[in-house]
Parts: sequence; structure tokens; C-alpha cells
Amino acid sequence: MSALGRVVRSGVGRRRVQTLVIGLTTMMAVAASVLGGSLLVVSGAPFDDAFARQHGAHLSVRFDAREVSAAQLTRSKDAEGVSGAAGPFRTATVTPRADAAGPGWPMTVAGRSGPGRDVDEVALTEGRWPTRSGEIVLSADSPQIPTPGRRIAFPGLPGEPTLTVVGVARSVTRTADAWVLPSQMPALTASGSGGYQMLYRFTSANSAARIAAGNRAVTASLPAGAVVGDQSWLTVRKDAERETALYVPFLAAFGALGLVMSVLVVGNVIASAVGMGTRRIGILKAVGFTPAQVVRAYVGQALVPAAAGTVLGVLAGHLLAVPVLAEAEEVYGTSSLAVEPRVDLAVVAGMLGLVAATAWASARRAGRLRTADALLAGRSASAGRGRWAARLAGRLPLPRPVALGLTRPFARPARALAMGAAILFGTVAVTFTVGMGSSLGRVMEAKAHDVADVVVPAPMPDFGPRGPGPGERRPGTDPAAVAAAVRSADGTGRYYRATTVRATLAGPTGIVDVTAFTGDASWGGYTMVSGRWFDEPGEAVVPTPFLAATGSRVGDTVTLGGLARPVTVRIVGEVLDPRNDGMQVFVDAPTLTAARPDPTDTSHHIEVAPGTDVSAYVTALNKALAPLGATARTGALHGGSDMAATLDALSATLTLMLVAVAALGVLNGVLLDTRERVRELGVHKALGMTPRQTVAMVLTSVLVTGLAAGALGVPLGVALHAQVLPAMGDSVGLRLPGSVMAVHGWGESLVLALGGLLIAVLGALLPACWAARTRTATALRTE
Repeated sequence: MSALGRVVRSGVGRRRVQTLVIGLTTMMAVAASVLGGSLLVVSGAPFDDAFARQHGAHLSVRFDAREVSAAQLTRSKDAEGVSGAAGPFRTATVTPRADAAGPGWPMTVAGRSGPGRDVDEVALTEGRWPTRSGEIVLSADSPQIPTPGRRIAFPGLPGEPTLTVVGVARSVTRTADAWVLPSQMPALTASGSGGYQMLYRFTSANSAARIAAGNRAVTASLPAGAVVGDQSWLTVRKDAERETALYVPFLAAFGALGLVMSVLVVGNVIASAVGMGTRRIGILKAVGFTPAQVVRAYVGQALVPAAAGTVLGVLAGHLLAVPVLAEAEEVYGTSSLAVEPRVDLAVVAGMLGLVAATAWASARRAGRLRTADALLAGRSASAGRGRWAARLAGRLPLPRPVALGLTRPFARPARALAMGAAILFGTVAVTFTVGMGSSLGRVMEAKAHDVADVVVPAPMPDFGPRGPGPGERRPGTDPAAVAAAVRSADGTGRYYRATTVRATLAGPTGIVDVTAFTGDASWGGYTMVSGRWFDEPGEAVVPTPFLAATGSRVGDTVTLGGLARPVTVRIVGEVLDPRNDGMQVFVDAPTLTAARPDPTDTSHHIEVAPGTDVSAYVTALNKALAPLGATARTGALHGGSDMAATLDALSATLTLMLVAVAALGVLNGVLLDTRERVRELGVHKALGMTPRQTVAMVLTSVLVTGLAAGALGVPLGVALHAQVLPAMGDSVGLRLPGSVMAVHGWGESLVLALGGLLIAVLGALLPACWAARTRTATALRTE
């Protein structure tokens, strides 16, 4: 091993605390960066790969067959900007029943002779394409259970056709829920209904404006009112990215905190090592080391633990990515997702380069020191530095050890500033994590949207092959009887009934959950973002993703299909509801009366009267509900979320790592300060300072720094929370109301500010104990 290598190895082994601090800091920053970078790279990968492979449609448009002919639609293929088109395909919105069991789930069926090739190639994942009438291929995202061999009946159509599932497929842009041969479509289309579907690809379609221009071009020559709905590939792509995109702003915040702390900690450690090793630097130069070699020695002492921390950080980033990437693996049937090697290489190279640059900047002083000056050992802070603070503290009615400790940061302001920066970022991380946890909790409350004391949930709909047959009655399907039992129970206060109905929209494919309320549900915990709760039939409240998917806003009207007759409602409010990708509609029950809805489930929500014991009420109510096949229970109807649990776990892990790094940064600074003052400690001990007083003096030396950093870190953490949470909401198509954002109260902020002091005390505790155990004679002999 070369002489330079031996110096580096010796320095790493001698400064174990500093080595640990650098290693942990780089590990945390690398772990967050690997995870964030991986999610940023793969967030759109499943969709982009499938879209390119299947030649997805940039725009799918549905037309009313009564307003436009197939020949007119065929001519739209020659519109300006169109590079490819498929169709027209006949479409119908139908409500099948799997094996005649349970309520119907409406879906869109398209008639296609084959899976296609040039535009929207439908990829078969199981089975085959239909070869004759009576066969159907279900989308993997269909509301029906996509299992080949099942028989699906359509009792609402003339002749009540029954089709056999022969395959399962995926359309990358979700152009339909099922496909049949064109010859099957007449049997699935009720008189006076049905439509056409056209699928287009454009020469340029990378923005919403260009998609809109293409839409205008293909519909310019068609009659007014012919278009009943359209869907852009950008909307589908955003929905596909939603699960992983949520984490990117969150991880970017932690990654930035980790990178900044890495720069601060590495710079502080190397600068301190240079300051404490001045005589050693002189010896190295005296035996022949050049200034460049001295600088490289200190850079190497930083790179060795940084390299170890980087390796561990990459491993930690891969482990943390497992639960997050698993949520994206099902997208469009892609293979298992993993961290890409280019992300690892970029993060490793960037982190090691940052550490090397920071260490070089801090170690330049070692290279510039003259050999004679460096050999003069015992250099310390200027004798006059901090004297004004010592005089001021001496006039305060404080114990002498406390006064001595309070003045120490002013004797070493640069070191105190470095420790304060570490505490600051630790406090910022804790404040941000606590705020995010509170905000996510409120989002989950909004998702449950149920503040009722007692809930009577409905049994899950049975779509299995062994479900009830025609004429058989499913348990718990008599909501009127349950409602009567609830109203007659002693202690019932406010009450409402929620019935879920499946419907479709004219534009996007898929199911819309329509919740119809009997009774006033405005007290039920629905968090409004804008507008108001509905007051009368014909009005509706919808979540933010619904507005984005339909291109509507509060005040517009939308038409719900898939029912006995279309229902048009006016949107009067925007509500926070992340369920079912936000595709929810909340209305008053009379709004759907004329449409003769086919409910999938009905739940009952009760607020007990004041003074009523909830447990006793539930026990008494269950006795009345037992013959009806229903059961009451306390608490909300909906539980937590895997997403929220994953975010909570990630934030707790990364925050603990940041707090540990902050505490180690304090430990490093106090340890250097204590070793530097060891002879002074010996003098204090000789004059009668007890070990307990020594501990108090050392801990007090970080008191001002911890309080100042904590007081500054809390508002910075609140500001970070205010920036990151809306970005996370935007990534999943949610607008967060003020009640979700304003989670930091004065009492909580004060406790968090004291958290900075706690980090400082935890970091200083070990050096304080070491100083207390040092023998007086040993300390006095130290030079």
C-alpha cells in the first residue's frame, strides 16, 4: 500500500464518528435518490411500452348512430393531421349479468372483426378472438370477472342473448370493456340506441392542444350533435402513471434534504478534521507530502465512508422500491418492474462526485498551510472570540456550568452554525413528516367520508358462478326493511341511506359509481373542495378526477348512461374522494327514480342521539336486524389505504435516517469541541466541577443552537409541506382543500420546535458523558 493509502486508512480508522456520519448521510441521500429517480423513470414505462407496442389510439371518439352514418365517419380518416385510423365500429352500452347473479354492471361493447394492428391493437392475454356470434372477449379491466368459459346473460335486451367468454384482452387506451364480432352487435343494440366508435392516430399528439386540434379536424365535417364523447390518450396515460407519480414529489423533498445534509456534513467533517489535524498536516508535509497529496488524503478519507454509504444506499433504495413498484406491475400486463441500472449509475456518480467536490473545497486549506505554521501545535480559537458572550452570561443568575455552556457557540461560531444546520434539516424533516401524516389522515377520513356512529354495510355483490339463480333473493337486499328497523330503534338520531348504482359516461370507458342518498347526507363527513352539497333532485357532487376525465367543471351538466334511461345532472360541487380513481357521482335518490336503477349495494349510516351508548345501541339494533340478514357495527364503512400505509412507512424510515444523521452531526461537532477543550475541562474539574456539572455544561453548549435551529426549522418544514402536498395531490388528480393542508397548529409547532433541542441533546449526550468520565489528571496532561 502506498504512503497516501496508509494515511487515508489511518484517518478513516481514527475518526470513527466522522466516518459513520458521512456513511449514514450518503446512504440516506442515495436511498431517497434511487427510489425517486426510479419512480420518475418507470412511472410512465408500463403505459409507454404498451402504447408503442400496440399502436395505441391518440384519440377515441364515440358518435350517435342516429346523427351520423358509417360512410361519413370513414371520410374523417382523411382529415388533416391524421396518420392512421380504425373504425367505424358499432358500439353499445349494455348491462350484463354473470350467470344471472347479482346486480348488473354496465359496460361498453364494440364490434370488431379482429384485434386490429395499425391502430389500437387489442392484446389478447388469455384465450382467443371470437370466431362466431355468441362469443365475447372481455377487457382485463372489465367490471365483469374476466375468465374464459363463463357465460354472460343480457336479460334487458330483446331475446335475452347469452354470450360465452372466449378470451381476455387489453386495449392500451381502454377503448372498450368488451369486444364481439360485428355480426353480434345487432343483438346487443336496443332499438333506437347504439353508436359508432372511431380511433385516430395523429402525426403530432404530444400535448392536449394538439389532441384538441386533431379532434376538431376529424369532426369538422360531421353534423352537430354527432359526437357523444371522446377520450385522449394523455388522460389514460396520466391515470396509468398515477400510482407511482404520487411518490415523486415526496421523495424529491427527502432526496433534496439528504443531498443538502450530505454537503453540509461532509464539508463540516473535513473542515473539522483539517482544523484538528493541523500538526499532523505539518508532519505530512515535513516528510515529503505535496500540498496536492495532502488534499487528496482528506478527500480520500471522505470518499471511503461515502462509497460504503452509497453501496448501502443503493441496496436500501432497491428494497424501499419493492412495495412501491409492485403497485405498477399490473399495469397493462407488463413484467415485473425494477430499478433501472442507469438510475443507479447516475445516483452513484452524482453522489460520489458531490462528496469529492465538497471534501476538496473543505480540504484546500490543508494544502495551503505552510509547514512551519502547521507544526505549531495547540492552535485554537482566538482568545478574544466570544468574550462578550461570556461577560454577559456571567451577569445572569445562572449556575456557572450553565453559563459556560451557553457561551461556547460564540467561541466557535462556524462549528455552531454547522451543527445548527444539521439540526435545522432534521427539524424540517420531522415537521414535514408529521404534517404529511396528518394530511394523509384527513384524506383517508375524506375517503371514508363517514362520521356516523353506526353503519349497517351491505353484503358484497355476488358475481360468482355459484351465486343466486333467477328468482332467488340475496341476503340483505331489502333496504326498506333495514331502514324501518333503524328508524324504530331507540337512540337513533340523524340517519341516511346510501345506494350505489353503476353507470357509464358518454366519453371515457369504464364504470362510474353513482351514490344515491335517501335523507340528508351533508353531515356524513364529505369534504368539499369547491361549490356546495346538492339541495334538490337533478343536482350532483363529483370528485376532482371526474371533472378532469370528463372535461367539465362546477356548473356543467353530464349525462349518465347504462340505466333504463339516460339521466342528466348538473354539477354543483367538487368533493374530495379518491375512491375508484375519483370516478364518483353523488346525487339525491329521486334523481334516479325515472331511470329505474339496479343497485349493487345499500348501506345505512346512523348518528345516535345525544346521551346514547353506542355499544348498547349496536347490540339492540343487531337483534332487530338479524332476521333481515344485516349487521350493524361501529365506525366508518371504509378502511385505510395501502398507498397511505406505504407513504407513512417510507416517510418514517427516511425521517428517522435524517434525524439520526442530524444527531450524529451534532455528536461530531460536540466531540471535536470537547476534545479541543480537554485541558480546559481538566482545569474546571480541578477547581471542583462535578461530573454532573460537566454533563450540564456540555449539554448547555448546544441549547441555544438547538432552540434556534428548531424555531427556524418548523416554519421551513411547514413551507415544504405546503409545496409538496399539493404536488402530490396534482399527481393523482386531486385538489386538496384547506382543511387537509392546514394541519400544523400552534401547540404542535411548539412541540416540533422543541424537537430541535431534543436532537441537539441526543447528539451531545455521548460526548458529555465522555467528558464527565475523563479524569482530572489525564485532562491536565493533555497538550
